[in-house]
Amino acid sequence: MKFSIAISLLLSAVAEAHYTFPSIGNSADWQYVRTTVNFQSNGPVTSVNSEEMRCYERNPGSGAPGIMNVTAGSGISYNAKSSISHPGPMAFYIAKVPAGQTAATWDGKGKVWSKIYQDKPTLGGSMTWPSQGARSVTVTIPKCLQNGDYLLRAEHIGLHSAQAAGGAQYYISCAQISVNGGSGTYSPKNLVSFPGAYGATDPGVMINIYYPIPTSYKAPGPAPETC
Repeated sequence: MKFSIAISLLLSAVAEAHYTFPSIGNSADWQYVRTTVNFQSNGPVTSVNSEEMRCYERNPGSGAPGIMNVTAGSGISYNAKSSISHPGPMAFYIAKVPAGQTAATWDGKGKVWSKIYQDKPTLGGSMTWPSQGARSVTVTIPKCLQNGDYLLRAEHIGLHSAQAAGGAQYYISCAQISVNGGSGTYSPKNLVSFPGAYGATDPGVMINIYYPIPTSYKAPGPAPETC
């Protein structure tokens, strides 16, 4: 009995340490964000080769109920539940929905994703990230985007157990947005696909952040695009 109680408490603690990204702005959970596999468990994606690396969707093809209208050049808060409890990098990617589809129907497959945000760690006596402990991270939607529907992909990588291949934890979700007021001059240099953008042994993916403490860090994937 004592053993089963201990296991139950351990599993509960692990779940509480994990998190989801269920909302943007002041919206309700899963109103504009596609429901993820971990909407109850909070567990991460652990394989960079999994189709779940794209949007971690619970029901691929179903989409979220709504599409949020966003002005190009403005900031959107992407909210974590309950907070980003693990150390590691935060990134945002965006993908333009092709003609004939909407942000609620498109699957986001192919080399269509460009990175628009990437945070950096503070290095020194330890390695810390600005997103750790945050309940919300704000990303600026590029002013130069073409108007239309997009998928906005939030990604946080937990590196606390990343000493070996497969140890990094990916917390992911995709929001459905419709952009207006853009200049239409956005021309990304590096488009990637998910899965496909990362390798399990990439330097920013397989890393011991505790000992010896790294003196530099390069996040996986391309550099953020600018207008």
